Amino acid sequence: MAKQVILSEFIIERDDKKCIICEVCVRMCSNSVHSCETNSDVVLSDNKKCFGCHFCEALCPTSAITIKYNPSEYKPNANWGTQIMKDITKQAETGGMLLTGMGCDKSYPIYWDHILLNAAQVTNPAIDPLREPMELRTYIGKKADKIELNYSKGKVKLKTILSPQLKVEIPVLFSGMSYGSISLNACKSLARAAFKIGTFYNTGEGGLHKDFYKYGANTIVQLASGRFGVQPEYLSVGAAIEIKIGQGAKPGIGGHLPGEKVSEKISETRMIPAGTDALSPAPHHDVYSIEDLSQLIFSLKEATRYKKPVGVKISAVHNVAPIASGIVRAGADYIAIDGLRGGTGVRLRL
Repeated sequence: MAKQVILSEFIIERDDKKCIICEVCVRMCSNSVHSCETNSDVVLSDNKKCFGCHFCEALCPTSAITIKYNPSEYKPNANWGTQIMKDITKQAETGGMLLTGMGCDKSYPIYWDHILLNAAQVTNPAIDPLREPMELRTYIGKKADKIELNYSKGKVKLKTILSPQLKVEIPVLFSGMSYGSISLNACKSLARAAFKIGTFYNTGEGGLHKDFYKYGANTIVQLASGRFGVQPEYLSVGAAIEIKIGQGAKPGIGGHLPGEKVSEKISETRMIPAGTDALSPAPHHDVYSIEDLSQLIFSLKEATRYKKPVGVKISAVHNVAPIASGIVRAGADYIAIDGLRGGTGVRLRL
C-alpha cells in the first residue's frame, strides 16, 4: 500500500527580488525549515516542517517572507472536518501522539465566564445587600441521611457522627497542578493564595514539597496511579485526600514528566531517582473495579484515622453518571468531575 502523503499545513512564499540571502531565517528557525548551502544564492524552505510561528516572517529585514495557510481542501464531511482528517493522517503516518498543553485548542465554550453565584439559594437573602455580608461558605464532604439530636438539661447535642468536611469560604478551589509540571514558585503561589482566601489547592500527582507542609490545612493531597511522593506524613498533613482516576486534561493516556525536568528537589519530593522519567500509568494497577476502589478508599481513611475526607477525581465522559454512582457506593466523601479545559498535563487533540 502506498504511503499517504501528509500535506503541509502552511506554505512559505519568498520574494526572491527582496531576499538578500542574509540567512536570518536559517539561523533563527528552531524547526530547520529554511536552509542555504555554502556560496549559494538561493534559500530553500521545506513547507512540511513549518508550524506557522511566523518568526522568520517577523525577523526578515526586507519582508521577503510570507507564511500562508495551505489552501488545499479535503472533501467536505459533516462528521470529519479538515483538521480532524489532517490530525488522523499525521498520527497514522508518524506514529507520534498529537498533543497540546496548557488548556484547549478547540472552540469549546468558556463556562467560567457564565458562572452565577446566587447565595440566596443556600442562605437567607440580605435585606440590605450593600451593607450586609454575603455568605458564600460551603462544605465539601459526605452528608448524613438524617440528623439525630440528644436533649439533656436544656442543651442540645449532636448524636449523629458526621463525616469529615472541607470548609470552603468561597466556592472556588484550585485544581491539581503537580510540582514538576509547574515550578516550585508556582506551587508556592497557589498554596499562599489558598491560605489567604480560605480555600484549597491541590498538589496534583507530584507529591508535596516539605516547604509547603505549613499550608497543609489548605492542601488537598492527591494519590494518582504513579503514587509519587505518597507516604504516611504526606497523607496526614493534607486537609483531604483525592484519588485521581482520570483528568480532563489528558483522559485515558496517563502522564509523563520527562527526566530532564526531574531535578534533585523534584526527585526528593516525588521519591524517584533524579533525571529519570516520571511515568503515570493510565490505570491504577490495583484498581480494576468498584470493589478495588472501595478497598483503596477505606485504606486511606484508616491510615488517617477517619479524620480526613477522601474523594475521587474522574474526567467528564458520556457515561459519567453511573461511574459517579459507583464511586459514591465505594465510600468516597466527594467526587471531582474534571472538564476538558485547564491542567498542566497534555491531552489528545483528536
